[in-house]
Parts: sequence; C-alpha cells; structure tokens
Amino acid sequence: MNNIVIKTEFPDIQFVKRGKVRDIYDLGEYFLLVATDRISAFDVVLPRGIPEKGRVLTQISVYWFKQMEDIIQNHIQTVDVKEFPDRLHPYAEILEGRSMLVKKTSPLPVECVVRGYLSGSGWKSYQKDRTICGIRLPEGLVESSRLPEPIFTPSTKEEQGHDINISFREVENIIGKELSEKLRDTSLRIYSRAREIAEKKGIIIADTKFEFGVYHGELMLIDELLTPDSSRFWSVRDYAPGEGQDSYDKQIVRDYLLTLDWDKTYPGPELPEEIVEKASKRYTEILKIITGNG
Repeated sequence: MNNIVIKTEFPDIQFVKRGKVRDIYDLGEYFLLVATDRISAFDVVLPRGIPEKGRVLTQISVYWFKQMEDIIQNHIQTVDVKEFPDRLHPYAEILEGRSMLVKKTSPLPVECVVRGYLSGSGWKSYQKDRTICGIRLPEGLVESSRLPEPIFTPSTKEEQGHDINISFREVENIIGKELSEKLRDTSLRIYSRAREIAEKKGIIIADTKFEFGVYHGELMLIDELLTPDSSRFWSVRDYAPGEGQDSYDKQIVRDYLLTLDWDKTYPGPELPEEIVEKASKRYTEILKIITGNG
C-alpha cells in the first residue's frame, strides 16, 4: 500500500475554496475539483491525512455519477487529465485519479439526505419522538432497522459545525415548492437505484447525502456521490439490527479518537501509523467492492 499522503497544492492556479476534503480552483470556464487525502472527525480536519483517500472518493463518485446519468445530469466535464487545460499538465501525476474538471453551477443551500435505515442522528431523533425531520415512523424500530421505505430528510449546509436537520416544509420556504419536490423525488430515485446496485455487491447503503446545483436553469448533481464520506456503507453479511453497525468509512478514526482525552477542537491529535493504515485499507476495500477496481 502507498503510505504517502499526496500534497495537492498548485500555487499558480487561482484558488477558490478549501473544504474539509476538497479544494476548488478556478480555471475560467470550469472549476477544478481536487479530492485531497485530508480527513476530518468531529468537524475538525486532523493534522495527518489518509493515503489514497482522495483517489478513492473521486473514483467512487465517478462510478456512481455514470450510473445515474439517465436520472439526472452531473457537473463533470472530464476526469481525464489529458483533457485538462495545458497549465495543469505539470501537475498531471498529482491530479491523476483524484480530480475532476466540473461545470460552474450555483449550489443549492440544502443537503439532500436520504435514509433507508435508522442510524446516526436519525436514530437519536426517532428515540426522542418517533420522527425524523417531521416524518412519523412506526413504533418498535431499533437501531439500524431497515425503514419501511426510504425517506427524504434534508438538512441545512453549515460552513462551520454540524448541518441541521430540517423539515420538507422548511426546504420549500428556502427554495420553493416545485424545486423542493424535484430534489426530493430525484434524491429518492438515486438512492433506490444505488441501494439495489450495492446490495448485489454485498453492501447496504444505510443513508447518504446528495448536493445539487443549477446550471443554465437545469438541476444538476454536484460535488461527490455515494462515497464513504457522504454515506454509511454496511456489510450485508454482517448486518445485525438492534445495534450500531461496522461501517466502511472513517469510523476507525472516530473510534480511536474517542479513546483519547481530546476536547474535539482544532488542531486535533496526530493519528498513529496503525490507525492511518487501517483506515486507508478500509477506503481502498470499499472502492474495490463497489467499482471492481483497487
């Protein structure tokens, strides 16, 4: 396994924004989206990244974007570095496999979360009053229960801290009724197809979140899609409702951090080699399961 965290810095390219994982550069007609090896936990970007993580996230996203093209268009112009503008060619080795040239959309201010199983903040909400985002659920569900049908449970997009769950009515107030309904219906269609594909590969997609933008008046799927950073992936074989499930994501990192005396503020602790290696293997494992490529 490659134990090197790739440095993704391009000082002569116009920098736009740094997310927890992705960096955005302005190339004029398009944006360059680069998935780094950074990892965040409890909303803090940790000092040490996870080798291969950015490449894994990009390759999984590209796979899923292709699967959904007949449902909705996406923002990818090309992922072939040879087709990138000439000024990016000196960085081809770094960009290969972890970057996308994307259309410049106007992102919508809503996270489109779809849940097929009861976990995370959804499980906490259900325990409180048997609802999630104003949707009433049946009595008698347990942690990790499969829901009778997938539900759309949107949230705000927060620059800092956790996103906040909101009701569908609140989404309508933010972006209007017609667009809200289109977001909900499209999100549920994407999730349903992804769940069917993943289950054949032995993976449960417990929940996931999508981001959408508007491009020349058309709704478009943007950012990342159905990755371990935006979704909970569980093993069909090991699934056992009534408790939390082992996930193909950064749970290894979270579990380690919970053993420390850390107040969950910046800069965060340095991850030991053993945890970094375990997390990296987990990411590359889910890439191979979903796409067939290691």
